[in-house]
Amino acid sequence: MNYQYILKDHKGAKVEGIIKADSLDQAMEKLMKEGGTIITIKVVGSSIRGNLSYFDKLMLVFYKWRSNIPLRVLVFFTRQLSTMFSAGLTIEKAISGLQKDEKHKRFNGVLKTIADDIRKGFSLSEAMSQHPGVFNSLYLALVKAGEVSGSLHIILNELSEYLEKIEDTRRKVQTALVYPIFILIFLSCVVWVMFYFLIPMFNDIYTQYGSNLPLATQTAVLISDFINENFLQTFIMLILFILSVFLINLSDRGRYFFDSLKINIPIIGRLVTNSIMSKFSRTFSILISAGVPIMDALELSENVTQNAVVEKAIKQTRAMIKEGYSIASAFRKTGVFPSTLLQLTATGEETGEMDSLLTKAAEFYEKLVDSVVSRLTSLVEPLLIIIMGSVVGSVVIVIYLPIFSLGLAVGAGY
Repeated sequence: MNYQYILKDHKGAKVEGIIKADSLDQAMEKLMKEGGTIITIKVVGSSIRGNLSYFDKLMLVFYKWRSNIPLRVLVFFTRQLSTMFSAGLTIEKAISGLQKDEKHKRFNGVLKTIADDIRKGFSLSEAMSQHPGVFNSLYLALVKAGEVSGSLHIILNELSEYLEKIEDTRRKVQTALVYPIFILIFLSCVVWVMFYFLIPMFNDIYTQYGSNLPLATQTAVLISDFINENFLQTFIMLILFILSVFLINLSDRGRYFFDSLKINIPIIGRLVTNSIMSKFSRTFSILISAGVPIMDALELSENVTQNAVVEKAIKQTRAMIKEGYSIASAFRKTGVFPSTLLQLTATGEETGEMDSLLTKAAEFYEKLVDSVVSRLTSLVEPLLIIIMGSVVGSVVIVIYLPIFSLGLAVGAGY
């Protein structure tokens, strides 16, 4: 695998080149051993995820997991940095001050490295770009745009507000989904306990009295026997299933299938779609207002949607814009973007107020997220209680069905 890199050598000169390595981590290690300070590194021609091998995708997942910083920590840092820079402090002093008070150990180390690099003469965007697991391409592009335009304090303030909105929307979506997932997991555990412990106890009683079991009870007993006799195999099969889903999700087709499934699930799909459109609209808006070119803004917005269906639509949009289509027309031809976003985008192109209208679109979809969350909260809880009661009740009924014939058997014994 070839990796394209830009680094600064010990004399401070920029060096560009290509290095061969088995993984991103190995490429970074090789470059750091040479004494250079990495500015950027990426797989050659691989802004597209599909060009990466399975191994590289796995390494990328582990790298992001290892270097991950909670979004709330990044939001607070950006807000504080904006405030301190606006108050007249230099970037180096502001980051050094924030580093001293930072409680998150991993992020504290990142800030210390950034402060050291700025003292060596690096710009803020260059120093941050050496930590791709913490600062994504969108964050770096906005910081760089602020440095070039001389309005870094304004960009940082907008970026902090943007991250706060994204964090707020994500928290609302997670709140709406966590409770149903918890209930379903709890229900699965209850049913497993009944099949693993309860049914075998009753089965011994049925066998002792020689009662003829109804078909439903016989089926439940067979399932219970299978679980008890193959507990280890069943557990391994479950682990393998989860691992298979994870690996399939790393492939382009698998990821597209699962992401398509997410946005087509009744009610929940609408919540996910509105969340994605809110994130996309706000990201596209802040990039345009920062002076980032349209094609670059679309590419960066594509990276933050985190949904293969929408990413494919944005790729198609970029291709159509190169052919001469307007943004709104290209969006419409993909068939993915909702009508409200299309209307506001078209109006923005006509009036030259694309950024403000996209912000309004983001606010509109955020309100829809709030509405869906409220409805989910009111509808899902009783629905899940009904489902839970029905499943547990059905198992209990199946267990007690033979009681009638068992009573006859006992009576015949007397």
